[in-house]
This record gives sequence, C-alpha cells and structure tokens, in this order.
Amino acid sequence: MINLEQAKTLVDLARDSIKAGLSKRKPSVSSGIKKEFLDKAGVFVTIKINGQLRGCIGFTDPIYSLWEAIVEASQSAAFQDPRFPKLTNEEFGDITIELSVLTPAKVIEVRNPEDYYNNIQVGKDGLLVRGVYNNGLLLPQVATEYNWDPKTFLEQTCVKAGLEPNSYLDYDACRVYKFQSLVFSETIPNGEIQQIM
Repeated sequence: MINLEQAKTLVDLARDSIKAGLSKRKPSVSSGIKKEFLDKAGVFVTIKINGQLRGCIGFTDPIYSLWEAIVEASQSAAFQDPRFPKLTNEEFGDITIELSVLTPAKVIEVRNPEDYYNNIQVGKDGLLVRGVYNNGLLLPQVATEYNWDPKTFLEQTCVKAGLEPNSYLDYDACRVYKFQSLVFSETIPNGEIQQIM
C-alpha cells in the first residue's frame, strides 16, 4: 500500500526524471528511494496540461522495481508517446503528473461473453485486452472520466488493442484481463498530491 507521502516522493521522482530528460541527462535517484521502492509493480505515468492528456505510457506487468518503472514510464510518456510531439521546456511548468500503480492483471473467466459485463466494476477495474498480435490497456479512471458502462469500456479497450470493438465476444480473437490501481495526481502543476482511486 502506498500512502500520500510516498506518492509525493514518487510523483517528484517522475517530475525529476522528465526534467532530466529535457536537459539530456540521466535522472539521479537516491539510494533511499531505490531501497524503499524496490518491489516490482506495473505502473503508468500520465501527463496532462490544463486537464488535457499530453502523454501516457507505462508497464502493465511488474517487470521493473517501482522506482525504475516510474523513471522509465515518465520519460517515455514525456518524450516517446507516439500520439504527441516530445514535451518541451516551455510546457514543463504547466504539466500535472498522475501516477497509477497497478495490481497484476488477471484473466476474466466467463462462460458466455455477455458475462463480462457483470465482472467489470467501472471506477474500480482497469481492462487489458490481449489479442494474437496486439494488446490494449485502459486505466480504471478512463471509464470514469468518459462515463462508460462495462460494455463500452470493453469495446474501447478492444479498439485500443487495434481490434474490432466486439472482438471480446470471440475467445479466439482475444483474452480480457482486469486489474486495479492506486491513482495519485497533482492538483495543480507541481502542487499537492491527492489520491483519486
């Protein structure tokens, strides 16, 4: 479990990592942070400007220690999200950072595809669709922000994976997983941290 004080440390780490990337230098991470956040976890870093998405990248699976995942994901969200140009020095002062720490994704076992709807809690669950060649993931807060029902959430996750919206109905086309996440966000650029989920 991550408390608000730890979340502040992690968001600061993300911000410092982005700042280091803007200066073309390697982020410096204290031994204390490395020790405290050694456990592996899936992580997504979301960057926004004036409430609008400016970059979001992360790791579904716990392949890195938490501190490493945040360093990598924050720099990738700032400079490698293919949907956006690289973040600039001019924009840096306007960004807010949102951090999602994920539980391991578990496949949703159902007898009939329609049973998915009863196994997804909007506002709590995030979704991951694994197709034969592509994966697509949407964080729990996305469904809340767009006021989606479970069916729409499933369809949009399939689209994110590059599949047809109703691909979740075909077990051979893809598998559906769910996960939860702790979500922390700055209220204003470089401001106070609040827990969203």
